[in-house]
Amino acid sequence: MMVILYEVHSGLYVNMTNRCPCACTFCLRQEKDEMDGSGSLWLDREPTLDEIKAEFEKFDMTKYKEVVFCGFGEPTERLYDMLEAAAFVKKKYDLPTRVNTNGLGDLINGVDTAPLYEGKIDTVSISLNTPDPQRYLEIVRPKFGEGSFEAMLKFAENVKNYVGKVVMTTVSGTISPAEETLCREICNKLGVTYRIRAFE
Repeated sequence: MMVILYEVHSGLYVNMTNRCPCACTFCLRQEKDEMDGSGSLWLDREPTLDEIKAEFEKFDMTKYKEVVFCGFGEPTERLYDMLEAAAFVKKKYDLPTRVNTNGLGDLINGVDTAPLYEGKIDTVSISLNTPDPQRYLEIVRPKFGEGSFEAMLKFAENVKNYVGKVVMTTVSGTISPAEETLCREICNKLGVTYRIRAFE
């Protein structure tokens, strides 16, 4: 049985795809196949939008503080389905929505995606990972190569105009305190929040 929705703390997470344009050196998928006892997040196939909507019926939605689009893949690989599912969640359950993304949705979809988030997504969390474009290529290994780092920063700057909150993250222990300071400066310049998240 495929795991489409799974719980992490007070959030309900949506596992829509296993596709991702990156091969991050620290990716959790290399170490394990589940999160907090979710069961394997490797999908046999991508669930349809109708299947995703139906899955919510199996959960007590009053338990959760937010619905998060984040599974064993990059959710913007299914951008339009993700946004439709988010609109469904907001309308039916009146819950805040968040997307955890690598920020490369514009490159994946070939369009300026930021305006599409308006009214559907409340928080966008983007993996910044490092303040250095060259180091980014080395550790994130995006298939788009050069220009990926700049595209991610541009998306962060754009999407803040359409959602309530934009957070950019690095993982604790993966970069130096000096690099974390530079990341904070980047976020301040972009007008978004910086957060150092614990290594899972």
